[in-house]
Amino acid sequence: MGGFFGAVSHRDVVLDVFFGVDYHSHLGTRRAGMIFHEEGSSFQRQIHSIENTPFRTRFEDDLPKFHGTTGIGCISDTDPQPLLVRSHLGTFAITTVGAINNDEELVESQFVSEGRQFMAMSSGKVNQTELVAALINQKDNFVDGIRHAQDLIEGSCTLLIMTSDGEIIAARDKMGRLPVLVGRDGDGHCIAFESFAYHKLGYEDAYELGSGEIARITADTIETLSAPRDKMKICAFLWVYYGYPNSNYEGMNVEVMRYRNGEIMARDERAQGCMPEVDYVAGVPDSGVPHAIGYATESGMPFGRPFIKYTPTWPRSFMPSNQDVRNRVAKMKQVPVPELIRDKKLLFVDDSIVRGTQLRETVDFLYESGAREVHMRSACPPIMFSCKYLSFSSSKSDMELIGRRVVHELEGEEGVRHLREYADSSTERGKCLLRKICEDMGFDSLRYQSLQGMLDAIGIDPEQVCTYCWTGEE
Repeated sequence: MGGFFGAVSHRDVVLDVFFGVDYHSHLGTRRAGMIFHEEGSSFQRQIHSIENTPFRTRFEDDLPKFHGTTGIGCISDTDPQPLLVRSHLGTFAITTVGAINNDEELVESQFVSEGRQFMAMSSGKVNQTELVAALINQKDNFVDGIRHAQDLIEGSCTLLIMTSDGEIIAARDKMGRLPVLVGRDGDGHCIAFESFAYHKLGYEDAYELGSGEIARITADTIETLSAPRDKMKICAFLWVYYGYPNSNYEGMNVEVMRYRNGEIMARDERAQGCMPEVDYVAGVPDSGVPHAIGYATESGMPFGRPFIKYTPTWPRSFMPSNQDVRNRVAKMKQVPVPELIRDKKLLFVDDSIVRGTQLRETVDFLYESGAREVHMRSACPPIMFSCKYLSFSSSKSDMELIGRRVVHELEGEEGVRHLREYADSSTERGKCLLRKICEDMGFDSLRYQSLQGMLDAIGIDPEQVCTYCWTGEE
């Protein structure tokens, strides 16, 4: 994933951008950068790796060197950015978030085959933000260039451009898969994914871009340069998993959705007669907790925290790149409360079950700590398709997903024709999926939230929500 924050004002915005980007740290773990500008001055830019050091610590020493009334910054799970570009459109900075699945093909068709070179990174891969900038530069203005780039891209692209004229151009992905929100204070405007980030900095809600909309933001104005498109497919996982609890998207708060989602799960299980009696309902920290609170409230069973995630030294956005070390850290972060585990029947709600690797280790850890029963609930349906629009549930193969892997074990290639049945726990195939995962993972029972239940909890028009990970439908 990734996230960005920008600000343009009549005053210096360095601290606003610094804290605004930091408040997006839950969206990425690899690189981060900031770039600033003000009239009569040159651009100032810095990019750092955040794989082994949190954003705030990594950039604190850079703050005295920065000054500017305009600035943008990003947290990135992919390439180094923001980039500084010189072209016939002028000198500008750009940062992007999304996924370009046809980057190699675009380089070949738009540049190499035309006799123009395109620089690769040292790894040989394409810097996707640089590719977007190059596509934009094929046109005579930013609006035409952004539309051109987004029309060619297979995947998604949301971006910020900062010009030397003291303005920021924001463009939401053509299908609106990620949010872009604008805040306002007495001196200017800011742009972010997470609304709580600018609320905490003293900005109030001013505007939310529609899908495909392009807007010019200055200290004094918000101007639509390209109108929103009719169709939107915003990512459901913003509410289910990776959105921050305080944020609102399309008018719907994340934490409120999660409480409601858990309530719907419990309500439906009670109606179907499959709700177990347990000593505690608990959430897998952190994003599973509010779903569990909703489940506990509706079920009438007590909420508890049988284990606590220790994050002061290992927050989510500060994880080592080595997979063996990551697995060890994930295990070390789970600190049990033995009095709430030993001889207890527990029901855990997780935001999702993707590959299942860490969840299996969690279940083993609970039984090793003396749990009598462990029941598992997923706050979303079985994930059957790797995301091709953002990086959530992105995998080299769909077979890395526990749902698809189990379907293949049960029925081979024939199972692909029946994925919708496997995702529905009321069908025979759906019941087989649940039994098999329980056997493999050591759960006493397993249930998934239904697709309809999740959409009801989100509460916006279902046609505007992307559910590709579950249905495979665009």
